[in-house]
Amino acid sequence: MISVEHVTKCYGDVMAVDDLSFEIDEGHVYGFLGPNGAGKSTTMNIMTGCLSATEGSVKIDGYDIFEEPYEAKKRIGYLPEQPPLYMTETPEEYLRFVGEAKGLGGSLLKKQIADVMEQTKITEVKNRRISALSKGYKQRVGIAQALLGNPRVIILDEPTVGLDPIQIIEIRALIRELGKTHTVIFSSHILSEVQTICDQILIIAKGRLLVFDGPEQLEKRLLAPNEILITVAMEEEEIRKILTGVHYITQILVESKDAGLHMAHLRTDHDNIYEVSRAVFTAFATKEKVLLEMTVKKANLEDIFIELTEGSEGIKKKEEAMEEEEGYEI
Repeated sequence: MISVEHVTKCYGDVMAVDDLSFEIDEGHVYGFLGPNGAGKSTTMNIMTGCLSATEGSVKIDGYDIFEEPYEAKKRIGYLPEQPPLYMTETPEEYLRFVGEAKGLGGSLLKKQIADVMEQTKITEVKNRRISALSKGYKQRVGIAQALLGNPRVIILDEPTVGLDPIQIIEIRALIRELGKTHTVIFSSHILSEVQTICDQILIIAKGRLLVFDGPEQLEKRLLAPNEILITVAMEEEEIRKILTGVHYITQILVESKDAGLHMAHLRTDHDNIYEVSRAVFTAFATKEKVLLEMTVKKANLEDIFIELTEGSEGIKKKEEAMEEEEGYEI
């Protein structure tokens, strides 16, 4: 459906998008995830033909967005981060203008306006000035204009930014509903949002595509190893000696605590972390050594995102922030 091949975008010496390639199939909701400044908006502007690429190509349903823009753009509905609304018009007036710009007219345009207003639930405000609408309704009007012409692909850039919690829930529900009849691509820097809505996730950082996978597969494939945390009153050398016979431990990191205590971070790649925990407990019990504390820690998708985009230092900063905020140690 969409083919992005070796797309690069430079602004002088700054490379906003760096040799980006991916394929998007029809009939799914795709989340374009990355921190602010990752290159998400630049990539979307290139995909929709709003911005030229320094190198590379983008094809929509086989049509090159730069060489065959008319045919390619007919298949795309686009909502930029800042909705292109005319504040002095009503939603109905604005949608009529957009529809005519897309080449629609007559009874077809009238029907499509009614349909997209119903779909985005803005019929009740169709005669109000857009300037008087809440931001949530303005976003809906923006999505409605993207739906005119019945494009096969809907591209939404940060559609929930600046909305209140209720409006965010409503827009997310709308995106899920659109995903039943369209291919939807939307960008976000909110991990939980992408995780909740999307069938596939693209993680981008510094203009490069780091990961392209489903939420569940992403966790299975990229999760940092599960971790067992133990606190003991012994030195590092003795801890390592006791754990020598425990299988599936891939890494042991030991840090000093107060009052002669040490905390050991035991990383494992075993599918059943509790089986490894049992083996750790047995190893210390056999040596008649006391485990003062044992905690199982499973990495989540947020940890993946931070580690991929910021590296291990990002995870460390997150843990330190949690310690400071919650008043406990991880």
